[in-house]
Amino acid sequence: MMQQASATDPAPGRRPELVPDPDAEAARIAAVRRYDILDTPPDGAFDRVAAMAARLFDVPVATVTIVDTDRIWFKAAHGLEGVAEIGRDPGLCGSAILRDDTMVIPDTLKDPVAADNPLVAGEMGVRFYAAAPIITPDGHKLGTVNVLDTRPRSITEEDTATLADLAAIVLDEMELRLSALRALRDEQARREAERRHAEAERARAEAERAAREKAEQDKAAIAAFASTLQRTLLPPALPVVPGLELACHYRTASAHDVGGDFYDVFPLDGGRWAFFLGDVCGKGPEAATVTALARHTLRAAAQIDADPVTVLSALNTMLLTDVTAGRRFCTVVFGLLEPREDGGFTVTLATGGHPPAYHVRPDDSGAVWVRAVRPKGGMLVGAFPQAPFAQTTFSLTAGESLFLYTDGLTEARTADGAMLGDDGLTGFLHQRTGPVTATSLVEDGITLLASLPDGAGDDVALLALSVPHPHTMPDGSVAATAHTAAAPEHFGQE
Repeated sequence: MMQQASATDPAPGRRPELVPDPDAEAARIAAVRRYDILDTPPDGAFDRVAAMAARLFDVPVATVTIVDTDRIWFKAAHGLEGVAEIGRDPGLCGSAILRDDTMVIPDTLKDPVAADNPLVAGEMGVRFYAAAPIITPDGHKLGTVNVLDTRPRSITEEDTATLADLAAIVLDEMELRLSALRALRDEQARREAERRHAEAERARAEAERAAREKAEQDKAAIAAFASTLQRTLLPPALPVVPGLELACHYRTASAHDVGGDFYDVFPLDGGRWAFFLGDVCGKGPEAATVTALARHTLRAAAQIDADPVTVLSALNTMLLTDVTAGRRFCTVVFGLLEPREDGGFTVTLATGGHPPAYHVRPDDSGAVWVRAVRPKGGMLVGAFPQAPFAQTTFSLTAGESLFLYTDGLTEARTADGAMLGDDGLTGFLHQRTGPVTATSLVEDGITLLASLPDGAGDDVALLALSVPHPHTMPDGSVAATAHTAAAPEHFGQE
């Protein structure tokens, strides 16, 4: 349900003021109450968003706000000490949630509505304001992510898109928090019901049976929670990239730990696309925190400057400065795809301590040509402040594929107890006789894991990209497909 608003008749030269529709406002407030976020203690996830916004836009103040019935409450405030809330009227955030897009005021003194705001007219003297609404899946605007400056300025369309992305990240954190609260309340209710049942029965046999059931239910609940959390750290589906076939596979080693592997494919400007695949050191909730931070940072940094080495450097800085990352580091391969006029793509690939990617294509003899792509010099991400990263550029043309994986594949044990290793994977790719497509490479990788005596002892993520031959389509065009070879297998046998 979208927020409805009407515009009052402005005086000459004034920006029209939007007035919320009473029914829509009541529904919006109900949505705010549903998330149970007002007056909660500080939270590092939201503080990171505010800090990232201030850093990305180079402003002294950035906030994450929730708009209540009569106040603007600050969930996070970077550069604004000692202020927990302000009145809603007149309020910049109150106006921003009535809009369907990002609200930008280049000079607040030239905006009659904004000029009366205490942050503008008061000691702080705000001269620039921009806000992106935090929009729920059913269209309610809970609040805003804001950036403020004490001097007039303007921002680009890419900047407004970045601010909207940060607002979406805030909503993701709120959804995750809400899911956790619901799970906790359900668990509390379930335990209370079991306690009453045990007291009523007062029989040792019944109590033992209930305890066994509880243990099984707890195990399933832990697995379900880990599965839900894992899905929030991975893209729900691969996108459709014109002229490219995509395939992926994901499997965690344990039902009770959240894996640290991650991947994504997303669009950039000018018809370009970016992709990455990485592996966070360790498992569990701490690794999940770093995984979420890495994914959000890589996406946000690529929108500012898509140069792969620059993106990895931004992630390295974030992991070293964000206290929630602890001492964890990760390996990452980040790539940039630029369509070529003659078909195919120019690929710029940077690595941060990750195993090599494989550039493959069939040769004239019917075998498979395999080249390991590993730029020299790429270090672990998040381990050293001045870590260097390296990149290389090559072409991906019709009939060729790029295969990426995490080390759970190469560290899997063969029948003689030795690790598969880079040589084993290279040999496996050389010996293939089928078509070299993203789908076939991922499916063959799954088959390879299944053929090993113990499968994979670690998490495994596979991502493949291939350029189909134009003649494979009836009309001679290249298919724009996105195929997931297998639904992510979050849990394998332990």
